Amino acid sequence: MPTDSILFTARQYLGVDPTVSVTLEPIKRGASGRTIVRVKTPGRDPFIGVHWTEERADNANFVPVARFLKKARIRVPEIYHENAKRHVALVEDLGDTDLLTLKDRPFAEREPLYRSALSQIDRLFYAKAPKEFELMPPFDASLYRWEQEYFFEHLVEGFLGLDAGALREEPAFGALAERLGSGARHLVHRDFQSQNLLVKDGETWLIDFQGLRRGRQEYDIASLIYDPYLDHSEDERERLLEIWEEIADERPEPTIFRECAAQRLMQALGAYGNILKKRGDEWYRPHIAVASRLLLDVTTGTALEKPLSGVLAAAVA
Repeated sequence: MPTDSILFTARQYLGVDPTVSVTLEPIKRGASGRTIVRVKTPGRDPFIGVHWTEERADNANFVPVARFLKKARIRVPEIYHENAKRHVALVEDLGDTDLLTLKDRPFAEREPLYRSALSQIDRLFYAKAPKEFELMPPFDASLYRWEQEYFFEHLVEGFLGLDAGALREEPAFGALAERLGSGARHLVHRDFQSQNLLVKDGETWLIDFQGLRRGRQEYDIASLIYDPYLDHSEDERERLLEIWEEIADERPEPTIFRECAAQRLMQALGAYGNILKKRGDEWYRPHIAVASRLLLDVTTGTALEKPLSGVLAAAVA
């Protein structure tokens, strides 16, 4: 059992005998095929225990990526201890406050936290990974096509019950993948959204970064600005772009930025559909309508508008 492995590793790390109380509090977060708990014992600050399976190839990258990012002076939790044999890591506890939990606070109050997050991702984009460091395969045309297929299979067919055959044959999707896959190769988080941005000491910290790879920086920026969980207003999206421009001295090229937003939203919609079907987690259901509305927004006036129109109309209904 994952919790047994975490408990064994925690006791090993703490050096305590079986009579000392060690409790594990479940933390429900994301859909990465991992078990995450808060470990508590008398006289010690709590820490996080993570157990991963081989369900996803990127899970095994969590520890080496965390150590690389820490060395690059990016705000990520410290790895206290690893038991590679049991697939367990013991990690610094950053608390439970993420950008999503602050959603209902005034945007002006949250703005410094977005600036903090975008400053970290700017640093990430230009961090230099050692040559021997094994990243996940980079974003290329085939990976973008895989994300599109994920959307076709799990949202269009699995959730909506529609036929995605015409979408698979639509050349606009392949053309999009080719355009995005031929671009720059910065380091990207790949899941840069509100649940993966924790707040501690007035700063934003990155978690769930095991999918780190090379790709387009616009993908990460669009992931935050068009985050369905936050559902930013048009004015808020504009302000976030202004913050990014202040940090990076440039704005994303508008067409590429919208295309990255469309690609990311398709990926997110595929994930929501998959989670609903496999786990029955109803928390994701309302976000399908939000993400579909955002996808409609960024594809209006593009080659994707017509082929997606029926799907998105069904999804927002």
